[in-house]
Amino acid sequence: MIQFNLDELNREFASLSPIQRVKRLYAHFEEKDVLFTSSFGANSVGLLHLLSRIRPTQTIHFIDTTYHFEETIRYKKQITEAFGLKVVDIVPEKSANEFTRQTELWATDSNQCCDVNKVQPLEKVKAQHKVWMSGLMGHQTDYRADLPIFQWKDGLLKFHPLIDVSEEHFHRYVNFFRLPQHPLKSEGYDSIGCSHCTSKGCGREGRWQGQEKSECGLHPDYFKKLLEKQGQRMAS
Repeated sequence: MIQFNLDELNREFASLSPIQRVKRLYAHFEEKDVLFTSSFGANSVGLLHLLSRIRPTQTIHFIDTTYHFEETIRYKKQITEAFGLKVVDIVPEKSANEFTRQTELWATDSNQCCDVNKVQPLEKVKAQHKVWMSGLMGHQTDYRADLPIFQWKDGLLKFHPLIDVSEEHFHRYVNFFRLPQHPLKSEGYDSIGCSHCTSKGCGREGRWQGQEKSECGLHPDYFKKLLEKQGQRMAS
């Protein structure tokens, strides 16, 4: 496995723009080694468009939980065709997915539902790559605000080229290129995931309403921090 000095790597990329960061990534890694995932949600279009300008042949993995809004599936098709993207769907194991549907697991144990339909299906794909690029932005949640551009996680180098991009900067990019918005954005959905766990709301307040949760589990260190936070409250 390729090893990097994280401090040096983060310093190297810190002064670069997002487009420069993505270009520089391919100086370190071959395309086949890069895992790129997208939810085709409310804020996905910026990095998808940027990648289409730099590396249009890069495979984009979409986790089809089978619970997405119909609007998301149509939007995915629209963006894929407009940008000429190469998209591969990742689907959960059929019987496990059906179990979550029959038991409505999202209502009683949303963490387990996410694990079955998102986390587990991606594990095999992650094992085939060396670096994982995603469009997390620090202004979205407190957890994301603490993330660096690069971090090691479970033997995989995670790359967040937009992590320090402000909300204003992101919207300027979208407006400048007149990028198509997710159709639910105009209806008050600022963050969009599975239909049964997504409500209208600013930022990520519409995700898993009523639960102390703002991430699906694809980024496991989030749950570690959440448990630490809960433990601190119980001890106080």
